[in-house]
Amino acid sequence: MKKNTLFAAIVLMSTVFSAMAFQAAETEMPSEEVKDITVCLDWTPNTNHTGLYAAQALGYYEEAGLNVTIVQPPENGAPLMCASGQAEFAVDAQDTIAAAFDMEEPLEVTAVAALIQHNTSGIVSRAGDGIDSPKGLEGKTYSTWESPIELAMIEHVMTQDGGDFSTVTLIPNDITDEPAALAAHQTDAVWIFYGWSGINADIEGVDIDYWAFGDLSPELDYYTPILIANNSFLEEDPEAAKAFLAATAKGYEYAITNPEEAADLLIAGDSTGSLEEARELVYASQKWLADKYIEDAPSWGVIDPARWDAFYGWLYENGLTGSDLTGKGYTNDYLPE
Repeated sequence: MKKNTLFAAIVLMSTVFSAMAFQAAETEMPSEEVKDITVCLDWTPNTNHTGLYAAQALGYYEEAGLNVTIVQPPENGAPLMCASGQAEFAVDAQDTIAAAFDMEEPLEVTAVAALIQHNTSGIVSRAGDGIDSPKGLEGKTYSTWESPIELAMIEHVMTQDGGDFSTVTLIPNDITDEPAALAAHQTDAVWIFYGWSGINADIEGVDIDYWAFGDLSPELDYYTPILIANNSFLEEDPEAAKAFLAATAKGYEYAITNPEEAADLLIAGDSTGSLEEARELVYASQKWLADKYIEDAPSWGVIDPARWDAFYGWLYENGLTGSDLTGKGYTNDYLPE
């Protein structure tokens, strides 16, 4: 009798332990089900990227079953890394990616989200130098990257303003601190993204004049920066792409409502260490950009087809692309509904 009772107890305990082990296996995601995702930035970490770092630090990617790695761009650029499959996603911009779409064999990437809703770039100069409008560039020195699109945009807005682009002196742009370069009279004008360099001018105490391309010409209100994705990845694993973008959207939404805390997450996640000594700038930039991530769009990441096509139509009309890129290169299909 005692032997039978002991045997029954052993069987019962074995059953309980087996059930517990099975339950544990059910709640822990097998390692093979976690999807590895690599995101390649376009530059060193900055406040354009905050939503990515917030999503990573707050566990949004992990909750979505993703193991996300954020890397710096190689010498040949983030789009090539993404197109080759070395990264599932990369950061770029609508103007710079145009050349990749205009090739005989276009790069196999697609824009899947707008990190910032409107073009926040423009031309900065010393306050009082008379460059408070495009015409004011006449006879002045401009630091250029020598990009055909860049120079065509400047000529376009100068012509609209009654200015003569041919009178502008062009010098190479090797500037790393635009406000300091202006204060030192290294140049008269330079292209900046206001959310970083414009805010930095305030911090450095440099008085500036500034005008934005998007304010002067609707067709120049293009998307910069954008998130692009590898086409094969999108086709083969659409659910992972959607999960990544949904988690990233949450990261940017967090940055909108919690700019200072999000700035701390960005600084902590920056593996280059470049932001640690620039906390004041990061905080100020983050607060300014908080209203720019979504702005007038229905939700984060949405690309307006009309605005996308307006810019690519302008490029084609002005001979800056060999083919008409309107209607190409982007999709909203992977964004959260």
